[in-house]
Amino acid sequence: MVFVYGTLKRGMANHRHLAGSTFVGSARLSGFGLFDLGPFPMAVASTDPAAVLQGEVYGVDAGLLAELDRFEGVPRLYERQGHQLDDGRAVWVYVGQSHQVRHVQRIRCGNWSGPWLTGRPASDRRGPAAGPATQH
Repeated sequence: MVFVYGTLKRGMANHRHLAGSTFVGSARLSGFGLFDLGPFPMAVASTDPAAVLQGEVYGVDAGLLAELDRFEGVPRLYERQGHQLDDGRAVWVYVGQSHQVRHVQRIRCGNWSGPWLTGRPASDRRGPAAGPATQH
């Protein structure tokens, strides 16, 4: 299973990359901060006890997981790691490193719902399915 928290979620620009997967449900993953990189978010390990990601879980086969690795830029941009959700299920999740987000605003609620949510005027924000293909 894979846990997604950005543009791969339902209704987002890159959800089509999960074609052939099975939606398992919504979930939470503690121990990660979420950062707004503009067109896509990045999760990074955090010691903050309030750091929780909100996302979705999908059942995927090995072939689709390999396609997702390519899409996510593993290992150049993201790393795929195994983690345990708050409910105990084991999942793969794509995470970044702290140096990649050191000058980026954290999304405190842990729920990314579209590109350019912070740091840009409302007139410059795009809807969830608008714009070029983005990561996550």
